[in-house]
Amino acid sequence: MPPPRPQPRCLADFFSYETTKSVVVKSWVVGVVNRVVQLLILSYFIGWVFLHEKAYQVRDTVIESSVVTKVKGIGKYGNRVLDTADYVTPPQGTSVFVVVTKQILTENQEQGICPESEATYQCASNRDCQGKGRTTGSGVLTGRCVPYNVTLRTCEIRGWCPPEVDTVDVPVMLEAENFTLFIKNSIRFPLFGFEKANLPPQVSAGELQRCRFHPEQQPLCPILRLGDVARFAGQDFATLAATGGVLGIKIGWVCDLDRSWELCLPRYSFTRLDSVTQHSPGSPGYNFRHARYYRGHNGTELRTLTKAFGIRFDVLVYGNAGKFGIVPTLINTVAAFTSIGVGTVLCDIILLNFLKGAEHYKARKFEEVPEATVPPAPASPTGCVPGALGDQSREKQSTDSGTFSLGL
Repeated sequence: MPPPRPQPRCLADFFSYETTKSVVVKSWVVGVVNRVVQLLILSYFIGWVFLHEKAYQVRDTVIESSVVTKVKGIGKYGNRVLDTADYVTPPQGTSVFVVVTKQILTENQEQGICPESEATYQCASNRDCQGKGRTTGSGVLTGRCVPYNVTLRTCEIRGWCPPEVDTVDVPVMLEAENFTLFIKNSIRFPLFGFEKANLPPQVSAGELQRCRFHPEQQPLCPILRLGDVARFAGQDFATLAATGGVLGIKIGWVCDLDRSWELCLPRYSFTRLDSVTQHSPGSPGYNFRHARYYRGHNGTELRTLTKAFGIRFDVLVYGNAGKFGIVPTLINTVAAFTSIGVGTVLCDIILLNFLKGAEHYKARKFEEVPEATVPPAPASPTGCVPGALGDQSREKQSTDSGTFSLGL
């Protein structure tokens, strides 16, 4: 068998390997700094990135949610007894609803002309009513000044009469503090096809009706007392019921799907959403108006106007889920090992600039070669240009600073 043909030197040089030159420095200061920095970086990635932030997981931040609510309780308002159909609006059991706690009623209104009830429209003659614009809060001005009572005259309007008087003192339905709110929340993480509800597993209907939410004793009970919701939000229920307000019930679903299905549990928290405007002198609290229409005995259209003060509840659902993924695990592992090299950079800065004998270290780490004229060499019998991929010496300087390539 003939001997194997020798490979061209340019091909052998192309498949050679260059490694960096290492300089070992016997210095306690630099060594301690290097190990401490490496330990801190490693602790950060293991403790915070991997264990706390769970960067090895694929996360789904798109949560699909459905909320159904139901309020229960009987209250007294004036000489009437009110149930859920009287004080909850809208009645569909949505995630945003209002429990009415105070009402100012203006009954038997009909279309016609009458004196305006607002104090800003007091007048002495028709001239006072002709320079105030065309409309008021209750109707359209006719331009005439008419008697409001035996001592007061106001501008006349066309609209629903008699106009509303919302400065009267009316009672507050404080029984609403003991009303209960049942929240049924279903969520889904579409990336993983994971579905869960906030109802406690393996709980009978009787046990569910008897439970009441408490952040420590019964944190999974979906039935909440309205007074407790206000208290958990840092509010006084009596004050809130008198002026109205907006409370937020937040349900958080932060789930680690690498664990069992039962450990994905909701977390409830409470806040007042209109806290910025609750002390506003112009429009404190929360109120709205609505009307009930009917026909009188003579066929005239009548209505009862209601200015309602109440507590609006907004049920807000948020969350995300994570599950192990090989891609984020590899990315963050590589980032961790790469970041450990920061210790080397810091030690080089200290070593070459601040320690005694820095010039000596620089001379060992960096090698300066002056430019030299290389005579032309005869053509290589293999057809490769000398110096294209390497020269003929056994030990040669690489183009990388501080590295050597050893030919074997």
